[in-house]
Amino acid sequence: MSGLSILVVDDEADAAELFRQRFRREARQGIYVLHFANSGDQALGLLDDAIEPELLVILSDINMPGMDGLTLLERVRQRFPDLPVMMVTAYGDDERRRRASQLGASEFLTKPVDFDHLKEQLRLLPGAAD
Repeated sequence: MSGLSILVVDDEADAAELFRQRFRREARQGIYVLHFANSGDQALGLLDDAIEPELLVILSDINMPGMDGLTLLERVRQRFPDLPVMMVTAYGDDERRRRASQLGASEFLTKPVDFDHLKEQLRLLPGAAD
């Protein structure tokens, strides 16, 4: 079985290391391949380059300098209407949550991320590994 890709978009330097640690076993087993972008622009560039293996989901922070997560979500929706995008935020901001839902976010996660819950949500996505 070839794995599925997860694109994590977060401007915080420690986010990539945290995801690597929490997905170490799944990565070693070839279930998920993690890709990282520290900005919305960088994420769009990675999408232009066609991420391999097949992209399962984008996990994007909402609050980032430059292009924020909501703008990224909007751009992803225009180009990849069926690609699940989960939004992550440190704040329980109801207005941003409402806007993310309107734009088609498939899930809304609050920092610190509950990785057990996240992994459960990933298993429910279309095309996910059983």
